Amino acid sequence: MNMFDWLNNKVKKMKWYDISCVKLAVFFVTLMLITVWPAFNNLVMGFAWYWYLILAIIFTLHPLMKMFWK
Repeated sequence: MNMFDWLNNKVKKMKWYDISCVKLAVFFVTLMLITVWPAFNNLVMGFAWYWYLILAIIFTLHPLMKMFWK
């Protein structure tokens, strides 16, 4: 069993609220890094807003296609 199989088995045992908590934790850690690390703040704030929108759409397409078309 490789690492990805092990991780996939662990994720399958999680409930929807566990995954939501992980997403929120990543969000808040990112906000913390923006606040306490000036170089990260400059990097994140240096991108135009539309790059974040493009990335959000790209990363949302696959899960939406799996939910509604398979």
